[in-house]
Amino acid sequence: MTGNDKLVAELHRALPDGAVTHDEAVLEAYRYDRAAFCPAGQPAALVRVRSTEDVAAALRIASAHRVPVVPQGARTGLSGGANALDGCLLLNTEQMNQILHIDVDEQLARVEPGVINAELAAAVRKHGLYYPPDPGSMDISTIGGNVATGAGGMCCVKYGTTADFVRGLTVVLADGRIMRCGRRTAKGVAGYDLARLFVGSEGTLGIATEITLALRPAPPAPLTAVAFFRTPVMACHAVAGFLGAGYRPSVLEFMDGPTIASVSALTDLGFPDDTGAMLIAQSDSTAPADELAAFERAARECGAIEVIVAEDPAEGELLMQARRLVGVAAERLGTNLVDDVCVPRGKLAELIEGIEQIAAEHDVLITCAGHAGDGNMHPSVVFDQHDPRQVTAAQRAFEAIMVLGLELGGTITGEHGVGELKRDWLARELDEPARWAHQQLKRAFDPHGILNPGRVLVPEVRAP
Repeated sequence: MTGNDKLVAELHRALPDGAVTHDEAVLEAYRYDRAAFCPAGQPAALVRVRSTEDVAAALRIASAHRVPVVPQGARTGLSGGANALDGCLLLNTEQMNQILHIDVDEQLARVEPGVINAELAAAVRKHGLYYPPDPGSMDISTIGGNVATGAGGMCCVKYGTTADFVRGLTVVLADGRIMRCGRRTAKGVAGYDLARLFVGSEGTLGIATEITLALRPAPPAPLTAVAFFRTPVMACHAVAGFLGAGYRPSVLEFMDGPTIASVSALTDLGFPDDTGAMLIAQSDSTAPADELAAFERAARECGAIEVIVAEDPAEGELLMQARRLVGVAAERLGTNLVDDVCVPRGKLAELIEGIEQIAAEHDVLITCAGHAGDGNMHPSVVFDQHDPRQVTAAQRAFEAIMVLGLELGGTITGEHGVGELKRDWLARELDEPARWAHQQLKRAFDPHGILNPGRVLVPEVRAP
């Protein structure tokens, strides 16, 4: 009996019927997330866990055999962090999909990691509550995956990211021990903030099996405005002017000319023909008309061609349709290598100008849309994956965008995570003591290095 056979046999004995599979066709379907250019190995088995105890049992066995474990949710990630490794155990949490409790008085929700983001948002809305983090994949991504990557979304400019809403976690450690960290209270500083540490750790320190999330009172239905500009730089200056005046819309999104063209090819939304960029703003404040009037003033002062302010929420949703179609439209252009750089808002115009120069230099199409309100852009390099020249050009353009983001004082990832795709780039962003601290944390929580090995972490750094 091989090592893999022993592993699978033990997993079958320890876990419920149907939880473990090593069927080749099933394993093939679970090998990848949605990242381009990230390798995927051949896993030994897949475990579809249904409880915290299942996760603990699987990790005890994997730890005993020193077998790598790759945690997975819905595999909607864009950094390769859920891709299989050779001989690994894929540990999938999709079937842990229960909303365990919604506490209306405390404005909390306790959920399992496989709950879909949009389903949680809809469930709490029935109680007059609101869960703001809304990644573009909210209809298909899980809360566990959102926690693992520290996901954001369009509402971050006002409400913050997933990390700002995680109150507590139940986490299974690498050796199978079950740890509870964080708290239900609105305040608490007893000990290190371990719950915050696990947010964004991408399954390298432990696996969250229960998540306690803060909620907000449901805001009024938002109103929406759209401003069209001849150049992206004009739009960036409007962002600076609007936010610099002290306004905080619930949404402030950017689309450049190539993105607008790709969306317009899907559906005619009636945009002006000479549009080089557009901004979409939403306000859910108690005085949304006043906030959007300020947005219109800022846009017109920066040379907007046209500004449309919706008269009601239904009309606003039609305007928001353009932003929601960006991903679908980009997929129709070809293979996409999606970047995720975030820069200080004051550097946004330089970032957009730099991306245009990179596209010209490498002779590739780059569409750019993103969260203008917090400086987080998603340049998407479009290429033909069957053309070696285009593949090379796309890789170089992708790397040049990350270099540009760092030079502007930004970060290589605002919300997608490091995963496999950007692991080597993390070493450029962090200084030596920070890299050393990452390694020490990993060693403390996962001494045998079985949890998602080779993801996030940078090369070993030893203290002097």
